[in-house]
Amino acid sequence: MSVATVQLFYALLAVVAQAFVVGMVVIRVLAIGSERAHGWYDGVAAAIAPNAMAAAWLVAALATAGSLYFSEVAHFEPCRLCWYQRIAMYPLVMILGIGAVWRDWSAARYAIALAAIGGAVAAYHVGIEWIPALDTGACDVRVPCNVVWFREFGYISLPVLALTAFLSIVTLLSVRPVADRSPA
Repeated sequence: MSVATVQLFYALLAVVAQAFVVGMVVIRVLAIGSERAHGWYDGVAAAIAPNAMAAAWLVAALATAGSLYFSEVAHFEPCRLCWYQRIAMYPLVMILGIGAVWRDWSAARYAIALAAIGGAVAAYHVGIEWIPALDTGACDVRVPCNVVWFREFGYISLPVLALTAFLSIVTLLSVRPVADRSPA
């Protein structure tokens, strides 16, 4: 399988995940003031919630596999911010996997915290890709953070893939019917 094919595959996954995240946010915001949207949100949340931990694990596993593929097979050398994002993503495979197997929702707390940190780093990395002047010295001259290895659909790059994965994990672990608001 060619690198271009893998890039396209992950870009398509990202578009689907982005649509999911945006859709869930829109429905949840509409549910604040609309009884009808509240019903939609509860219906979608009730369908997603039982398998949300396993779905979040799948996102983390695919993101981890993708990052390893791009560095080890495609030979895209990770920058410092890429490493920080990996530090946040790789443990999620174990945390979410154990949480999914044991159906232990307390794992969601730790996963959301790691995903939020990783998402913040990824968002900063996306900013540096588009506006290199945003670099505050976090990047190495040898492997700069503003190197764009690829752009699919005009905007999807490696940091965008990571940001999408982190946001998807947070969304999946946060979506529960409004009536079921027990602490994670």
